Amino acid sequence: MSKTKYPRLFEPVEIAGEVFRNRIFSSPQGFYNIGADNLPNHNEVAFFERKAMGGFASVCVGDCIVESSTGTHYPFLIRAEDPNTLPGLSAVAGAITRNGAVAAAELSHAGMYAAFSKSSGKGGILYGPVADPDGKYGEVEEMPEEIILRIIEAYGKAAAWAKRCGFGMVTIHGGHGWMPAQFMSPFINTRKDMWGGGFENRMRIPLAIIQSIRDNVGPKFPIEIRISGSECMEGGYDIDEGVRIAKALDTKVDIIHVSAGNHEFPETTVITHPSMFLPDGVNVKYAAEIKKHVKTPVATVGALTDPGMMEEIIASGKADIVELGRQTLADPDLPLKARTGREDEINKCMRCCSCFASIGKNRIPRCAINPVIGNEFEEKFSPGVSRKKKVLVVGGGVGGMQTALSASKAGHEVILCEKNGELGGALLCESEVPFKKKLIEYIRRQILLISRSPIEVRLNTEVTPESAEAIAPDVIVAATGARPFIPPIPGTDGKNFIVAEELYRRPETAGKKIAILGGGLVGLELGVFMAGRGHGVTVIEMMNELTVDAFSMHTPALMGEISRLGVEIRLSTKVLKITDCGVTCLGPDGESEIKADTVVCAVGQVPSRREAFALSDSAAEFYTAGDCTASKNILAATQSAHAVARNIGRA
Repeated sequence: MSKTKYPRLFEPVEIAGEVFRNRIFSSPQGFYNIGADNLPNHNEVAFFERKAMGGFASVCVGDCIVESSTGTHYPFLIRAEDPNTLPGLSAVAGAITRNGAVAAAELSHAGMYAAFSKSSGKGGILYGPVADPDGKYGEVEEMPEEIILRIIEAYGKAAAWAKRCGFGMVTIHGGHGWMPAQFMSPFINTRKDMWGGGFENRMRIPLAIIQSIRDNVGPKFPIEIRISGSECMEGGYDIDEGVRIAKALDTKVDIIHVSAGNHEFPETTVITHPSMFLPDGVNVKYAAEIKKHVKTPVATVGALTDPGMMEEIIASGKADIVELGRQTLADPDLPLKARTGREDEINKCMRCCSCFASIGKNRIPRCAINPVIGNEFEEKFSPGVSRKKKVLVVGGGVGGMQTALSASKAGHEVILCEKNGELGGALLCESEVPFKKKLIEYIRRQILLISRSPIEVRLNTEVTPESAEAIAPDVIVAATGARPFIPPIPGTDGKNFIVAEELYRRPETAGKKIAILGGGLVGLELGVFMAGRGHGVTVIEMMNELTVDAFSMHTPALMGEISRLGVEIRLSTKVLKITDCGVTCLGPDGESEIKADTVVCAVGQVPSRREAFALSDSAAEFYTAGDCTASKNILAATQSAHAVARNIGRA
């Protein structure tokens, strides 16, 4: 009898001579926190090693460009053709392998989306299946046959290089709109020669790439190919064509990894990388259909966080392998926790896309609910506590809970005080929001972990300087959070005025028409929530653009929901006063009235600095964490909380 609840998920599998310890793979992820030399560094080694330590059967290093002169979309990518990558890539592969996982290298070429190859100042040309004078990144020329043959050869050489560096598998990126996908797509590839047009011709390049790799690595070396089961866009191919593509690849590769979409088209980006507005496992259906028609093992990917769902996918024959992306950031220990019966402790990805935003801003991966991500290398060498201390954490919100957990794990005695009757803080107000289900699960999971730790929790306890001194802590960490900002607008004392936090708690109190002041994340998400409940919603923003994160993948998903639900947006509009009938505004066309039964304030938060610093003299050491000094987001709160906890007791 199996000792795990998930026997099929943890059943080893041998593929092309390589043994995988379970069916949970870490899907391809690029790592961009590298120097100008584009060589792997210690940060990259630690980033991928952490996933292998957590029990994944395979860990894939993404974005290894097979030919940089024609295929590079960003300047900071690994060049698989560069011999100087040997020690760095060998270190990455070795770190993955020594922890029991199969190291995989994703071989990529961006084709007509190779923006950096064109703009690098070396006379680069964008090559695609066909010429396009108005391509997304500039004029595209039809790829000549000599270039096609050169790139096919480059794939084989890159695979041989990966094998020399110690990788045990390669993954061809043949989905999401990259070069092989461009040639497979009837929507894109309409060329008239042997490399395009009909199905057989469109499949010629991916099959030639596979053969080139096989010739270079031999038979006992797994080749995986990622494809889009459907392009999921108008004019693109559907699952029937996806099945046809998979059947042509069947037995030519060792794993068919089925994703979806083309991430160069905004409407499908949020399908390729499922948003929080989509259900768990939303793309499994594509793998399940392909699985019916091929003999080759099939992998599925996209919005998978629950081991129970993964077990069902394998047991029911929808796929042979599950691959996780953002979930490996939220909790790289998912396989270990699931195998050992601690699935209720798994930190499940919220699909908030803080990771994408962080990478877009500064090329460093971060996770809103896992403060270790992006700091894996320094965490490996974190010094132990030189002296155990008594730590009083004031505030039981996101920052306070993370501080308490991190400090307790480090070995300190922790007392956590919360002035309300439950832990969780202000974000608990979103408990009934369907697309925030994962956020509430995260908060509940933090509470569960606290209950299983030696942390002493005191609810309904407001900490004053006097009560803090009575506790006599060595350290106080104030995590007192923030409160809603009420702008100085006439009418905020009216019966129809409410702050966003309160409306989240009592959405049934809202009238039919709602005006939301503030076009930031809080206001827009509240607008989507209330519009989804059948209310007419107008969001009013003073600035000439919405104040959302342009780097976050959540933003296009959110804007898609705003469009779908008919939420009205008023930009460059200042609210002059709130009346019983709505709001009086001054906008680009002058003064106007916006009718509303309920007016909601979502214009930001005021940090509780005074409450926090009132405690600064009540212990020898004093720190702040979370929003009490600057109101930001969950990512900033957990990062600061974990860092504060790590610093306690070092000196």
